Amino acid sequence: MSATPIPPRLEVQSLRRVFDGQPVVDDVSFSIPAGQVTCLLGPSGCGKSTTLRMIAGVDMQDAGRIFVDGKLICDTVFRVPPERRAIGLMFQDFALFPHLTVAENVGFGLKGSAAEKRARVEELLGKVRLTRHANSYPHALSGGEQQRVALARALAPRPGILLMDEPFSGLDERLRDDIRDDTLALLKDEGTAVLLVTHEPHEAMRMADEILLMRSGKIVQRGAPYNLYNAPVDRAAAAFFSDINVLKGRVQGALTPTPFGDFLTPGHADGTEIDIVIRPQHLKIDFDRAGRGPNPTPQDGTPARGIVERARFLGRESLVEFRMEFDGSILRASVPNVFLPKPGTPMWLMIRRDRCFVFAA
Repeated sequence: MSATPIPPRLEVQSLRRVFDGQPVVDDVSFSIPAGQVTCLLGPSGCGKSTTLRMIAGVDMQDAGRIFVDGKLICDTVFRVPPERRAIGLMFQDFALFPHLTVAENVGFGLKGSAAEKRARVEELLGKVRLTRHANSYPHALSGGEQQRVALARALAPRPGILLMDEPFSGLDERLRDDIRDDTLALLKDEGTAVLLVTHEPHEAMRMADEILLMRSGKIVQRGAPYNLYNAPVDRAAAAFFSDINVLKGRVQGALTPTPFGDFLTPGHADGTEIDIVIRPQHLKIDFDRAGRGPNPTPQDGTPARGIVERARFLGRESLVEFRMEFDGSILRASVPNVFLPKPGTPMWLMIRRDRCFVFAA
């Protein structure tokens, strides 16, 4: 006899929200099992926070259903009020009570005996390394410490689901990675299903088990961070995760001719305008030898000559901009460590065939 399948901790089915006749969230569906961090990623105004607000119960959908542990909590008729959804909330402004101590903030809203509440507060303050600040007030803490208090408070009632709306955006950039790592460790330890809303690809890549890439109210791609980065669904998806270079061409017999040689573009009809996308780190640079470059290879194609416009050292890498001789366009290449050729230097570029993405323009 087979075991009964465990329902996802959170399930959203065909969620839709319309403002002034325009769909802001349009047929959004996903599920999150216990212990998974799912990131809703996209630019400002794409519908991320509206989706989160509907799940939290502070906004009402125009269509669709929301389930927690397999039980309906909201459709367009039935609605469990926000305070009874067992969903934790964490926002970018932390929203700590200034007149309560750190311990009192974390314990606010906890149920049970005084001893049980005290034990839970002490447990969480230990996990976020703030035990010594238990009797401090929020104004005496740094931004990173306030963020950890807000996290502990959100997790104190042991919610099955935690919704996080841009929770790290108010922090100093140098602190963010450490705070993110601490937060992720605590969330995994608690086994909470997490929906994290952010517009920062780096944050999503660092924290998420699964990314839902959202654009204009729709989820356009979903998957593990590795898959979204290395197999983007379209040019815009590729550009959202990093800088890109774009070569334009037109299909001729399943091939697209470019100054870097012919690219295989099967599946596109003759005459189709094509965008060939490659990230700066996948351009190869070689030196000019009295007007000659390296020999063509099957992997890297035909070299094309460019003139250095400028080069900048960015810490871990150098970014070199080239004005290409074939059409005057700008291509950018990133090189590990220090590489700063002078403006006006001729060099040859090659494009890794296996690192290109081909999309219909």
